[in-house]
Amino acid sequence: MNAGNPQVSERAATPHGTLRYWAAAREAAGTAQEPYAASTLAEALRGAVAAHGGEGGALAAVLRRCAFVIDGAPAGKRDPAAVELVEGGTVEVLPPFAGGAA
Repeated sequence: MNAGNPQVSERAATPHGTLRYWAAAREAAGTAQEPYAASTLAEALRGAVAAHGGEGGALAAVLRRCAFVIDGAPAGKRDPAAVELVEGGTVEVLPPFAGGAA
């Protein structure tokens, strides 16, 4: 706790935002978008996988091939655990499209 104000936690609140699914990711999730409560991309993806069939589910399989755009910036090859999310952010989940590598 913060010594100056016992009501304020040392740790910031977990950010909330929106996961927006496209193409095969939308089909696997069964929805076009859903909220996340996560500090990193890895946490948000773990939550989505858990909500949609676990590691053996269709969404988990699709996510392994996806690219991610966070608030307009591509995540690229960065480790999802190192990609920080912000309050009110949007994560675009983009599977490979026709002609893309599997």
